[in-house]
Amino acid sequence: MANLKEIRGRITSISSTMQITRAMKMVSAAKLKKAQDAIVMLRPYSEKLQELIQNVNSSSDPDQISVYAQKREVKRILFIAVTSNRGLAGAFNSSIVKELNLQFQNNSQYEIEVLPVGKKAYDAVRRNRSIYTNASSVYDNLNFDVVANVTEGVMSSFREGKFDEVYVIYNKFVNAATQEVTTEKVLPISMPESIEGEVETDYIFEPNRAEILDNLIPKSIKTQIFKAILDSVASEHGARMTAMHKATDNAEALRNDLKIFYNKARQAAITNEILEIVSGAEALKNS
Repeated sequence: MANLKEIRGRITSISSTMQITRAMKMVSAAKLKKAQDAIVMLRPYSEKLQELIQNVNSSSDPDQISVYAQKREVKRILFIAVTSNRGLAGAFNSSIVKELNLQFQNNSQYEIEVLPVGKKAYDAVRRNRSIYTNASSVYDNLNFDVVANVTEGVMSSFREGKFDEVYVIYNKFVNAATQEVTTEKVLPISMPESIEGEVETDYIFEPNRAEILDNLIPKSIKTQIFKAILDSVASEHGARMTAMHKATDNAEALRNDLKIFYNKARQAAITNEILEIVSGAEALKNS
């Protein structure tokens, strides 16, 4: 059985840990609001941009289809795995790694490379997977231009035929307590299938259709990747806030149990000391 000094040390250690977890929870809660506002404002723009591209491209001549929409025989696949640079966020990072490993199993017949966004993803794949490039530094100064530069390299590799398909795996933000692991196809972009009997809308384009698509499609792809990373950032803060809240509650329960145990042990020690004093006094009295 631990002595009173050891128990006091454990109580002090747990109290210090509680201060850290409580502070991390408050920091994540403060950052979550800003991250949540950013993704909520970007989602409608991204979805409308993709809808616009699909409407324009669906009425295009098949011979003039964008290179980013051309489907070809799949031999090489790139997975963009979005995690965080830091841990202590529950299953936030491990769920992405688990989904990535599942994709490797399901697509084992293809050549697969990984573009890790976040140190946790990089650490998980750097030893036994082929890495396209490490993009963990995007979190140092996260903005659209930084993400666009990374995405431009991926788009260039797709145009050159280095990859036949590109997917992004990330945590989609639902609310502070819920994140959904999502796998989205980035390239080639998906086009809606024409429905038999549907009347095709005749658009008047200015400038021409090809020039519009050449400008909109790269912007849409970059926005899609940027949205995935912003979703992941908001999910990270929500997951860390939830994890630190649970850690604080568990630490408080453990500290309370130790305090009760300490008080019982202290009372037992005092009782033993009183008994020893009384016994000694009786011994002197009878001698």
